[in-house]
Amino acid sequence: MWTHRIDPLSSLSKFYEFAGLKFTTGIILAALISCQQPSNFGESSSGNGTGSTSTSMPKSGLEMVLVAGGSFTMGGNDDVDDGGPVAKRIADECPHPVTLKSFYMAKYEVTQADWIKIMGTTGSASGRCDECPVSMVSWMEIQEFITKLNTQTGETYRLPTEQEWEFAAKGGVKSGDYLYAGSNQPEKVAWFADNSGGVSHPVGKLQPNELGIYDMSGNIWEYCSTLKSPYPCDNLGKDLNVPVLRGGTFKSRSHSVRVRDRNGRDKFTKLPTLGFRLAKSL
Repeated sequence: MWTHRIDPLSSLSKFYEFAGLKFTTGIILAALISCQQPSNFGESSSGNGTGSTSTSMPKSGLEMVLVAGGSFTMGGNDDVDDGGPVAKRIADECPHPVTLKSFYMAKYEVTQADWIKIMGTTGSASGRCDECPVSMVSWMEIQEFITKLNTQTGETYRLPTEQEWEFAAKGGVKSGDYLYAGSNQPEKVAWFADNSGGVSHPVGKLQPNELGIYDMSGNIWEYCSTLKSPYPCDNLGKDLNVPVLRGGTFKSRSHSVRVRDRNGRDKFTKLPTLGFRLAKSL
């Protein structure tokens, strides 16, 4: 048990120790959002044999998963019709090698509760539930959220690059080379047009991918830090001065929730289908 309550928002120290383990202020903040329990946040607690019952802990988009660095093939040859000329469509996802250092990726999309905790506003038009992904926030507003979050926690949260996003979605070095994030059957891992009922859903309700990360296919488009540009193997595309969107949404058809699918919107766009996931460097 923790012997006292720690408030990371008012603390000047970046690390805390408990039982020989170090915790960053960001991890503790995620725990505070999740009923202020530093361990097992985002998971279900079990009975202890004394008659206590299981309770579900709220999930937070500040909980991080370590993604071990490695090399992978970004893009692929899925040969699906998602609109546009065939040649440009294939070139946009052309396979090419990428090598990345280790980093952290959020286990869940940033939730409405996370947003309210930092920004003080819902940020979402739907207001459906605390654990639903926040939406109706622009890329520029997300930068403001991250700045405030880092100021309050002393951490260095950021948006993932497009390369980091796809590597994590594919399962990193544990990849099973699935079409979707954790499966070849989209309904197991993604909220999309066929199973969503036309609305976003609380994070972490479907199966995770190989790294234990949830909802990287479907539910909500996730902004990346990278601007959309042609891959090195693409001789037909052109630079678009807009941030990349990845993952697809609850309104998408199955081909748009593939881990290789790419999209983009300008920095000021706000839609019910646009949200984000955090990352952090080691």
